Amino acid sequence: MTLTVRALMDEDAEAARQLGFEAFGMPASPPDESASIRQPGRTSFGAFSGETLVAKMVDRDYDSYYGGAALPTSGIAGVTVAAEFRGRGTLAPLFAATLAHARERGALISTLFPTAPRIYRRFGYEVVSDYYTAQVATASLAAAAVARSEEVSARRATAADFDAIRSVYDAWAQQQNGPLTRRGVSFPATAEEFLSAFTGVSVAVDVSGAVLGYASWERGPSYGETAVLKVSDLLATTGDAYRALMLALGSFSSVTPNTRIDTSGDDLVRIFLPSNEWRVVDSSAYMLKLLDVAGAFSARGYPGGFAGALGFELSGDFLTDLDGGYLLEVAAGSGHCSRGARQDRVFTPHGLALLFAGRQSSANLRAAGQLSGGDRQQDSLWDALFGGQQPHIRDYF
Repeated sequence: MTLTVRALMDEDAEAARQLGFEAFGMPASPPDESASIRQPGRTSFGAFSGETLVAKMVDRDYDSYYGGAALPTSGIAGVTVAAEFRGRGTLAPLFAATLAHARERGALISTLFPTAPRIYRRFGYEVVSDYYTAQVATASLAAAAVARSEEVSARRATAADFDAIRSVYDAWAQQQNGPLTRRGVSFPATAEEFLSAFTGVSVAVDVSGAVLGYASWERGPSYGETAVLKVSDLLATTGDAYRALMLALGSFSSVTPNTRIDTSGDDLVRIFLPSNEWRVVDSSAYMLKLLDVAGAFSARGYPGGFAGALGFELSGDFLTDLDGGYLLEVAAGSGHCSRGARQDRVFTPHGLALLFAGRQSSANLRAAGQLSGGDRQQDSLWDALFGGQQPHIRDYF
């Protein structure tokens, strides 16, 4: 089978849209607007058999926090293969071209939400986090706020709060591994764009008026026992701010008895709930692959109390030029990684992704066959360098 892979152009837009409908579902009625390839922060690639588009994917321009530093990221989205070309190796040349473009524009890592992780493991991606929706009784949110301080209260956000809200998100995201920075062409640039995306945004403020947290929510249709309050973000910098926001959301209990919260990992909201109620109703795995090993390890942050040099090797990557030895030198919270001599501590691409994201310990990587060799006495150093922050993702793409 001979395929031609190239960036999609305007004349490919309708074919790309129809291929997307085939994979992700047909709309209830035909779309009114014309198909378009040109969208900010997105570059689409397609594989063609002759003149027919048979597969496509999109490179989305993001930045992700790892170790407190923002790393240029290629978010892979819209992966679609025509039914007759599935299982025939169609994705390999498409990934090769798309990731080459992403690397050329400076992306150090790549992430995606898989429909089936097995498909993407062959290209070096591994599950490092999850994005899920949890359902709780709305009344339990109000009950969690009983012990809140009267010095913190909630009010409706205005455009003047936009920078403070983004600062709350930044403060949280910089202390995790994986969240997108929510800056750049792929995110709302103005307060009006942000506020108009939700029924309401509530902020928690102290007596001075300083914003300590926020919740973005959508009321949803109807009321009664099946009605749902949808919460996109519930983040705060203090316990009292969490409680104030939960009280505001809990006030909907008489009309929307169910609340669904988009979140990831171990959400701090659970600490405040009075019961064990926390039911996952939808979940999407999140996968990571390194595109520039030396660049990614050099760009991220590290714990400030460690100084030293650690060698490792990568073996079996889809991007074969990444295979080989590396030397990571860390001091004062920063690192420098360079190509080096062969090493006896060998990671698979999947093991390296899990290490980088702080998702698994060295012992677990060894048990899974994703790490071999090396001085086992050094395993605790690797774990300390990469395991201090939790993996999280709060944006689906």
